[in-house]
Amino acid sequence: LAVLEGIRLKKKLHVPLYWHIHEIITHPQIINKFLCWCVNKYADKAIVVSGPVKHHLVINGVNPKKVNVIHNGIDSNIFSPNVDSDYLYDEWNIPRNAIKVGMIGRINNWKGQSDFLDALAPLLKDFDNLYLFVVGSAFEGQEWRINELKQKIKSFPHNDRIIFSEFRKDNYAVEHFFDVLILPSTSPDPLPTVVLESMGCGRAVIGYAHGGITEMVQDGINGKLVPPLNKNALRSAVKDCIVDKNYIRWGENSRQRLLNNFSLIKFIETFEKLSGSSKR
Repeated sequence: LAVLEGIRLKKKLHVPLYWHIHEIITHPQIINKFLCWCVNKYADKAIVVSGPVKHHLVINGVNPKKVNVIHNGIDSNIFSPNVDSDYLYDEWNIPRNAIKVGMIGRINNWKGQSDFLDALAPLLKDFDNLYLFVVGSAFEGQEWRINELKQKIKSFPHNDRIIFSEFRKDNYAVEHFFDVLILPSTSPDPLPTVVLESMGCGRAVIGYAHGGITEMVQDGINGKLVPPLNKNALRSAVKDCIVDKNYIRWGENSRQRLLNNFSLIKFIETFEKLSGSSKR
């Protein structure tokens, strides 16, 4: 309906139509084809949040000249290395020498909670100070997903070091608390904001190499990218990161990369440049 209303207003008011596109829609395919057709026929410009979103549109027939990439920015003052997250040690009863590896995301069929656990729970026997965290809630009516996740956690040895928490309002502190953020999404995540937030907090990021994370994480610089759905590769990347303590250096690089490329100021500057070029 929003698409059709945008087209109607464009015709009625005789003004340019810009669409801000956040998603990579792969199914149902009929919806994907319809939206791409509308963008190609009616949009003056499509502003997308990442290169992978642009690629998806282009391979589905959208004129690449219509598509501009403007990465969303985050407030680097809120998501910052200066955040106080020490209270979480007490809340979760975590020792101060813990290595904290976690993920944050909606509990659904593609965010990758199962991959996270399958890949990383075996490492608990190798590192007695390793703690794993899964943070997120399910949509209303899908609470069964949480129950399944809790049962899966119980099935692992050393499950006392796997912490599950439903959605919280202090993610800026949780992301600061982690030493390493994992993004195990099994489908391409167009622009995983949680990655940018963790980068703002000065944290290393490891994830599957598809979707927007491929533009955020430079392999071996501020994190590690592994082949999608390869849980063994994900486990090895995290293990090597812990052994070599790469997460310290990667975290420092993450903060700088965020400031250079994905800050709120950078987002505003890029959008203003596009608006200026459009007026000309």
